Amino acid sequence: MLFSEIYGSYFRVVAAVLTEACGASLSPGRLTAIVQEKAFAESALSIPGALRSGTWPLLDDQLRSVLKHRPTMPLTLLQKRWMKALLSDPRMALFEPDATGLETVEPLYPPDTFRFFDQYADGDPYTDPDYIACFRTVRKAMEEKRKLRIRFQGKTGVRHSAAYIPYRLEYSPKDDKFRLLVWQKGRLYTINMARMRSCELLEQYDPDTVPSFRPHTAELTLLLHDERNGLERVLLHFSHFEKETRKLDERLYQIKLRYDQNDETELLIRVLSFGPVLEVQSPAEFVRLVKDRVHKQLGYPQHTVPVLPKTAGCPHSDGSHRC
Repeated sequence: MLFSEIYGSYFRVVAAVLTEACGASLSPGRLTAIVQEKAFAESALSIPGALRSGTWPLLDDQLRSVLKHRPTMPLTLLQKRWMKALLSDPRMALFEPDATGLETVEPLYPPDTFRFFDQYADGDPYTDPDYIACFRTVRKAMEEKRKLRIRFQGKTGVRHSAAYIPYRLEYSPKDDKFRLLVWQKGRLYTINMARMRSCELLEQYDPDTVPSFRPHTAELTLLLHDERNGLERVLLHFSHFEKETRKLDERLYQIKLRYDQNDETELLIRVLSFGPVLEVQSPAEFVRLVKDRVHKQLGYPQHTVPVLPKTAGCPHSDGSHRC
């Protein structure tokens, strides 16, 4: 809570509200508009109501700021230590971040503090000099719109060497690996960064000649039962997805996520990790994947629907898919 909310989305948007409400009253419509403009879409469900009702006692009855001065937001020592800990991650070092002003700050925790149980252990070699050199060359090529000659080893062990146009760099949290999407002769290919043996910068290319790529996206509809602080946990966990959140009842929300179908397996595992808090509504194919994964974990044959007692976690005996 200390690290995610200090100067996080809520703090920034409330600071913007107080800045505009300093010496002048806000209309309810303007208050909502500021929240919608500067925060996540679902924040409009909670922030305006908390400010108007006095739950957050920062505005008076006329929606004017109770502060005498406009809010300022200097970094705290805790934030600096948090930032220094983040910059200690070898993945962050690949992007050569500017750590000016943090030279004498002690990291809040060392990099080996956390152990990930839902992530493969054979992640990329982030501290390997050859890997770092290839990664930074790829970044430079993308920034300067230059082609790359990439020498890499394929899945079967065959070595390849060819010129490509770098398109996009992606990271998979589940695999703990970076992958590069490249164009060659009108086709899009994926190369794992760890398989690269060397990268060489080539001539510049005209970005207008590169065809636009639209990923195969799908929409997942979920029902969120707000138990055990479920709303906050789910919205934080899926914060990087394009989504819509709608309140249906006092503790029931509908969430629509749009995702790349190439990441469907990873999304399935993440949805299942919330247990009965999330209920999958659609699409039917994703519901089938949920059933198959749960049946496999319980040791049932695929595509069978066992009759379980009501105390079982998933699938439920009432036929729902809250997994």
